[in-house]
Amino acid sequence: MIYDALVAPFVEFAFMRRALVGALALALGGGPVGVFLMLRRMSLTGDAMAHAILPGAAIGFLVYGLSLPAMTFGGLAAGFAVALLAGVVARVTVLREDASLAAFYLVSLALGVVIVSLKGSNVDLLHVLFGTVLALDDATLILLACVATITLASLALIYRPLALECADPNFLRSVSPRAGGIAHLVFLALVVLNLVAGFHALGTLLAVGLMMLPAATARFWSADVTIMTIVAVGVGTVSGYAGLVVSYHAGLPAGPTIILVAGILYLVSLFAGSAGGLARNLWPGRHLEA
Repeated sequence: MIYDALVAPFVEFAFMRRALVGALALALGGGPVGVFLMLRRMSLTGDAMAHAILPGAAIGFLVYGLSLPAMTFGGLAAGFAVALLAGVVARVTVLREDASLAAFYLVSLALGVVIVSLKGSNVDLLHVLFGTVLALDDATLILLACVATITLASLALIYRPLALECADPNFLRSVSPRAGGIAHLVFLALVVLNLVAGFHALGTLLAVGLMMLPAATARFWSADVTIMTIVAVGVGTVSGYAGLVVSYHAGLPAGPTIILVAGILYLVSLFAGSAGGLARNLWPGRHLEA
């Protein structure tokens, strides 16, 4: 019974194994990036950038169809362009960066949908918006694995300045003025890379899901950056596996189900988390008295 429910789908069907490997790659790369986005108070920036990649990917689709290289490079170009434009607008006008990002991402989302609609069908549009995690091929899996590897290697190199900037940015600027700027640029590049990777599996509307929900969940269990990173990867992995199992047996769309499972884990942690959960705040344990 347990084997049939939890293991058999991945043994019998190759597309389930591919989806599980893809979800694991997204958890490995997106979880740590999500933690630093949360600590740097850039969570909504990640959501905005997820929508910003759509026009580039849509142009690649319009010209070459469902081509992995075309949609990948198009998404990367659009993501970096929107990030750059939002930063320029924030520096030369009275508009703050969050407002300029919101404006650009709304325009990007609408433009991308229109571009896809010019050539594709409603099915193609749904694939672009919500992903095709059950249809991952070898080339896409290699891309996801490469992005996860690049992300982990890059974060290992810039971990210290990123962590210092989250805790005390003024101290980092006084000790090493250039380190913070370089780390910030590398980190933004990693954000875009992981969003493009997530786009191929979960679509532009859900790409940020396995990045931010596990990170927010991890915060309720620890305030240590390293532990939060490990927990976020674990939550992303469990969400991918459980979401695929539930979607298989219940006949639900796989991508949204994965994100729903991550959302359920977040809600459980919100109540029961040992580091700031509602239960701990409402019913604190006894303190030692002198």
